[in-house]
Amino acid sequence: MEYEMYISVGLHRAQHRRHGQRNLPMKQKQWPRHKPASPPSIKKQKNSYALAKSSKPPKFPQFNPSPDASSTSTSISAVPYDALVRIASSFTLPDLRAASLVCRAWRDALKPLSEAMALFRRGKQFKHGLGRVQPSLGKALDCFLKAAARGSILAMVDAGLIYWEMGKFEKAVVWYRRAAELGDPAGQCNLAISFLQAKPPNTKEAVEWLYKASVAGHARAQYQLALCFHQGKGVEQSVQEAAGWYARAAEGGYARAMYNTSLCYSLGEGLVQSDMLARKWMRRAADHGHSKAQYEHGLALISEGDAMNGVVYLELATRAGEMAAAPARDAVLEQLSATCRKRAVLLADKWRALASSSR
Repeated sequence: MEYEMYISVGLHRAQHRRHGQRNLPMKQKQWPRHKPASPPSIKKQKNSYALAKSSKPPKFPQFNPSPDASSTSTSISAVPYDALVRIASSFTLPDLRAASLVCRAWRDALKPLSEAMALFRRGKQFKHGLGRVQPSLGKALDCFLKAAARGSILAMVDAGLIYWEMGKFEKAVVWYRRAAELGDPAGQCNLAISFLQAKPPNTKEAVEWLYKASVAGHARAQYQLALCFHQGKGVEQSVQEAAGWYARAAEGGYARAMYNTSLCYSLGEGLVQSDMLARKWMRRAADHGHSKAQYEHGLALISEGDAMNGVVYLELATRAGEMAAAPARDAVLEQLSATCRKRAVLLADKWRALASSSR
């Protein structure tokens, strides 16, 4: 914590220097732990859910101006190299640039990470074909490996992803574990999923990593942990715990969790039964591109008399591969005028899914 305070101080100083201020005035059916503490219990409330929360907000170290500025500067520059690099490994490029302005020691220590960030961005260009660059998984992997060797946690995760796509699962697990042990939630989640998909699966260790990522706010990990609770994989089966983690993941923007949260509210499993909240989460899942939710939400709209919008969702579900949606769509289209049919297709063409959490 002492080192994190120094780094926070250094970043504030660097940012003020950049602005010319020298004086520093004084942040699908998708139903189905060393050991971490038991997951927080989910308390039932009428028409909603309540998650265990800390009663006090976290306190961050504050920098107070000291008359002996030289002693503070010496303390900042004396932060051990390993501690500095570990804390800064997940910094964005602007943060790295700001931290490098603190003192010469920091500039030299963070130079590899600055190089790593440049390599990571280049790797993203090769992976996704950005900036007029031809897509190349091989070149992307090369950039990610070089960036990971310089300490980039983000590159470690992406290197693991490419190895996984190539079918080189053991190499993928190596990089996922490195990122996970450095505290990265995405690395922890991917490592856990690789354990769940192993033959035989290592469910106990998978749940431990999922819980670490989940309490850090990783939506996909929260959803996977919910599935483990729902199916009793590596943990005692608990519908209430499952519903609570589905709800957290849904609030975090994960479409599959939105759909399952809707089902929990609809059936009263783990959450107090509520048709209103069930409809709310079903629509959210549909708007985030969940095909089965689009189908069910479309049917609900039609039953409420909104055939136009209902058929749009059925069309979207059909395009996404929901086989049951096509017959229902056709039956409704036959009852609409030619103008309404054209409008429905036009609305489906212009529709764009809301951004979902891929984490």
